[in-house]
Amino acid sequence: MVGNRNLAEAAKGSGVRRFVFTGILNSHQTPAVPHFWHKKLTEDRLEELGVPFVSLRPGAFLDQMTPVLGRGLPKGRLWYAGSREVRMSYVLSGDVARYLAEAVDAPGIEGERIDIGWEGPVSANDLARFTGGVLGREVRVRSVPWWVLNFVLGVAGRLSGQAADLHAMVGYFQSGRYVADPERQREVFGAVPTAEEGVRRWLEGAGLAPGRPGTVVSGAGSRG
Repeated sequence: MVGNRNLAEAAKGSGVRRFVFTGILNSHQTPAVPHFWHKKLTEDRLEELGVPFVSLRPGAFLDQMTPVLGRGLPKGRLWYAGSREVRMSYVLSGDVARYLAEAVDAPGIEGERIDIGWEGPVSANDLARFTGGVLGREVRVRSVPWWVLNFVLGVAGRLSGQAADLHAMVGYFQSGRYVADPERQREVFGAVPTAEEGVRRWLEGAGLAPGRPGTVVSGAGSRG
């Protein structure tokens, strides 16, 4: 939080043309999740200072979860933490990076907070189904139930502020409210990736799809 406030102050002092900020989806709804709420407070501070800014608010970065999600795929298992039915919004790092670059000069978006996600939210069961479609075989979810995760993180949170923040964050994910409205994303950046497309590119980029080790497929959400 302090680092972001310092950046906001520096931007004000240097008279930047536009401050492009990486926020977090629905951060304005999460006063009990410090990591999320601090992003919202930074947006507010930029606004208070009169710094020209736009905040892109991405959902969960699917490719950053590869060490967990992907480790069981050779055996047809998608490892997951929490409810396999609750849906939430995902993104890929490459798409968010492109949107951030385009936001530097995109017209008419000053002061906006823009949700970034796929066409619709997906559950762990959906991820497994789309993954199976790419791999050409059945993939089943193996998950740590939410009640177990809630208990473990709750105990850890009594001993560590970082664990308490993680507990609050995962609890918000489980609420079903971590869902993007991609309409403004579509208006500013073009076509929004579908979940099926996002999963395919995740697998290809991570080298998990057959015959495509380390392949990164570009063009998702590109302007038609």
